[in-house]
Amino acid sequence: MQSTHKSRNSIVRPSFKRTQAAASWSSTVPSMTTYVVDEIRAYATIRDLALAEVEKTTNLLNLERARIANDFVENALKPARNSYGNQRLPAGDSIRERQRCKAVKVRLSLLDAHLGALSREHAHAA
Repeated sequence: MQSTHKSRNSIVRPSFKRTQAAASWSSTVPSMTTYVVDEIRAYATIRDLALAEVEKTTNLLNLERARIANDFVENALKPARNSYGNQRLPAGDSIRERQRCKAVKVRLSLLDAHLGALSREHAHAA
């Protein structure tokens, strides 16, 4: 019985040489930019939903979820490196979202303080 395993040297690998026309084709750049922008907006929506949840039901778990979501959006809004320069929100949207991140931080701090006051009140009552 012969072995069906071939040595690595005998495996023929196709060459993936790009033609001149394919090398200059850049239709993936706008679609990737759109994808990244949509993804950042989706995370901002998740952050807003998490904030609404913590305002509805204030507890440590919901506060932490909203804080993590806000931090993630804030990091996504940082200026991109040169190689990813086009993969960002438009300037106006980015400024608005940064302001929203700051407002969410303030709101979460207030809710955290309120939760702390409630827990201290319950501790003194007991």
